[in-house]
This record gives sequence, C-alpha cells and structure tokens, in this order.
Amino acid sequence: MALNETHDPSLRSWVASANLPDSDFPLQNLPFAIFVDPDGDSTPRGGVAIGDQILDLGAVRRKAALNAADIGELAAQAIELAARSTLNDFMAAGPQSSSALRGVLSRALREGSSAPSALQSCLVSQARVRFALPARIGDYTDFYTSIYHAMAVGKLMRPDNPLFPNYKWLPIGYHGRCSSIGVSGQQFARPRGQTFPQGVTSPVFKASARLDYELELGAFIGAGNEPGSAIRIDDAPSHVFGMCLLNDWSARDIQGWEAQPLGPFLAKNFATTISPWVVTLEALEPFRVPWTRPATDPQPLPYLESSELRRSGAIDIELEVLLQTPSMREHAQAATRLSRSNYRHAYWSLAQMVTQHSVNGCNLRPGDLLGTGTQSGPDPIEAGSLLELSQAGKQSLTLANGEQRRFLEDGDEVTLRAWCERVGVRRIGFGSASGRVLPAL
Repeated sequence: MALNETHDPSLRSWVASANLPDSDFPLQNLPFAIFVDPDGDSTPRGGVAIGDQILDLGAVRRKAALNAADIGELAAQAIELAARSTLNDFMAAGPQSSSALRGVLSRALREGSSAPSALQSCLVSQARVRFALPARIGDYTDFYTSIYHAMAVGKLMRPDNPLFPNYKWLPIGYHGRCSSIGVSGQQFARPRGQTFPQGVTSPVFKASARLDYELELGAFIGAGNEPGSAIRIDDAPSHVFGMCLLNDWSARDIQGWEAQPLGPFLAKNFATTISPWVVTLEALEPFRVPWTRPATDPQPLPYLESSELRRSGAIDIELEVLLQTPSMREHAQAATRLSRSNYRHAYWSLAQMVTQHSVNGCNLRPGDLLGTGTQSGPDPIEAGSLLELSQAGKQSLTLANGEQRRFLEDGDEVTLRAWCERVGVRRIGFGSASGRVLPAL
C-alpha cells in the first residue's frame, strides 16, 4: 500500500478528543470494531473509533448521513458491509473496499468538512458501549515468530539445544481454539488439568499453579484464498484486513506435561483475549520498516523471500504489559508495567505467516485470526511472558506496591497495550486488551 491523504500528520478532526497528542484514535487511525449500545439500539453493529467516540456506521447508513452519490458506490457498499453485526463481509471485500471507506471517513471527520451536522448524531461515547468480537472467527492459528521468546523458553527447557532445528527455516504455528476467544474485559476461571510436579511419581489433576499471559498481536484475514491455492509472499498483505492485540493465556504446568509430542492443547484453549479495535494495514503503512535476517542465519527459501519483504516487511509497533492485582484495585493504585517490547523484532513477518499458512493449499477465510506468538525483544525487560520474566518461576518479580509474583494469582488483571509513533507521523494506538483471572471452578 502507498501513503495517501489519510496519513497526513497535519490533519485534525472536528471531534476534539481525536486531536489530543496521546489519543490512540486520531483521524489518521480510524480502526473498526463491533459494539452494542446498552442505552440505545442494542443491535450489534460496526463502528469506527475517532478520539473517545465511535462513529456508529449503522446510524450513518440508516440516516443516510453520507450521501451515496457524493461518496461513490464502493464506499457506500463498504458502509453497508461494515455496519453489519460482524465485520466478516467487510473483511471479505478486500483492501479496496476498506481503503475507499477510510478515505471517505477521513474527509468527513476532518476539520473544515461539511459533514458534522449530519454525523454528530451518529457519534456514541466509547465509555458507554459493550464490545463484541469483531468477526466470526472460523479458525485461529497461533505462530511462534519471536526468536527471542523461542530462545528464552528453549534455554529454560533445553539449555543445550534451545531452538528446534526447523525454527530458522519456517514460521511455526499450531491450531488454536476459537470458541474461547473473548474481547477485552474477558474473565475466565483458572483452568484445571493434569500436571506432573517435581517430586511425584504420577500425574496429578488440579488447578494450574503456573498461569501466564503472552504478549501478542493478532491479524484478521480479509479476502481469503481458494482451497488448493497458495498466497504469494508479495500478495500476502492484501489478504490481511488489520491487526489487534492478543493475549494467549497459558497454563505452563499443564503445558509442560501435555505438550509432547503434538504441542499446545488444554494449556492454551481455555481463554484467549483480543482487543476490540482492528487497526487496518493501511493505517499502519507509515510505520513499516525493513525486514532483516542476520547474514549468519539461514536465509528464507524463495517462496518466503522477496525484495518488497526486505524493504518494508516489518512493522514498528510498541507493545507493553500491565498488571493490576486485587490489592491495587482495592487501594485505587495504578497497574504496574511488567515489560515493554516491539513487533519489529519478529523473526518471521506477517506476510511470511500468511504465505506459510497457505503454501500447502490451505484456504484462509475472512475473519480467520492469526496470532504472532509472544513478542519478546533482545533485552530481559522486553520479555513477553512471566515464564521468561520469572525464569520459569525461579525468580520473583516485585511490583510497585511491594507485592511479588512468579505467575498470575486469582483476581489479577493483565492489560496489553500497543501503539505506533515516530517523528513526523501522527501517533496511532490499538486501545487495550484486558482480562482477569477468576478462581478455579
């Protein structure tokens, strides 16, 4: 995608909150979500974030607040698709559709537009709504794209051989469970399962004592591919609608016992939390950076390689993890930052994930969700999980209020945040993805 008028950092909106320097949702972002307004129409429908408000696309369509003759047929059709109760059909329409709508909304919401009188009544405060999943997620695949995470975990489990021999040759992934994916605000019971603690001679069935989070991004597939076809590396970005935050909660003690030989199962399928807002790839275009591979490492096979990938295949997205304990909430204390990382460190890119997933003829469908895997960076403070930060529970983390953690305790709430910023470009954010651990049932 090329930069266009919607990326102009000087653009300001007539929605005043969108112009605040720390807003996640300035005019240059315009991410999509599905929401319900408890104080109004309770029908789930699509909306676009602008500052602390939501532009209700259902209301825009119902009130004909944007004249179809003025905005063009493609954008008018996009509004109709994006206003539905899920974004699947809008995602399926491809990047031309979302780009056309993004352009129309940018012009309508910017200062100097003639649209405020028509659109003002279509705004809803984000603070009063409930969010739903952005799409019907038919399939969910989680990858393992951070070599820093893979090395850190590998050293804990296999000190003499931390990386599996295939890691540097292909993006590794596993098929996750889409039925337990929830939107930010998700609460879930601590999972039970079989574990094999040290000092016992047979497995025990109990609640997990090593519950963890994973700092990830998610990518929603837009236009899919036919069964038996493959998505070329340079075409892969056109098959991705946008990105969100993703927390792949993990029960490490259950995982350690069950994962061999087929990989994650019950240790990860009890809950996955995503942020409600999906930031389009077009909005992320100003933050693309070169994708690199150390010269001493194996270089990708030809189907995973291209000059375009090398030029701009990585994305500079800042990531952070915050933890608020029950005691912090009780005493009105702010959450503690546990770590901060960046998606530009990923060993395998988003395009490579999409191409690898389809290279055998697997058909991806609109609304399918791909996880990046835990995004850890080269420094210890950039670790994307408690497994790394606590060295598999060997070291305690001291929080700002003096409490300590090795793994998550009941009542703990984890919040993931992400944003993009660089000099000369308007900062854009992803909002947040929060989830809370409840006692085991």
